[in-house]
Amino acid sequence: MEEETKIAELLNEIKPGADAEHCEDLLGTKTLDSLSLTMLIAKLDQAFDVEITPEDLEPENFKTVHAIAELIRKLED
Repeated sequence: MEEETKIAELLNEIKPGADAEHCEDLLGTKTLDSLSLTMLIAKLDQAFDVEITPEDLEPENFKTVHAIAELIRKLED
């Protein structure tokens, strides 16, 4: 759950006012567009000390805050 909170904070830095934590489709609602996704990946890499590779850039990995947290957990292992 800690990852979800940090991810939501990072998303709020990128898209102030967006209710990313409760959004069911970050990509479909354009909460995450190509520029904000690029910014988020850089912030995630730094905040969690992981490397998100092109292979990780599947839409389902970035659909929700929970999905992003699952990706981070997988990359941390």
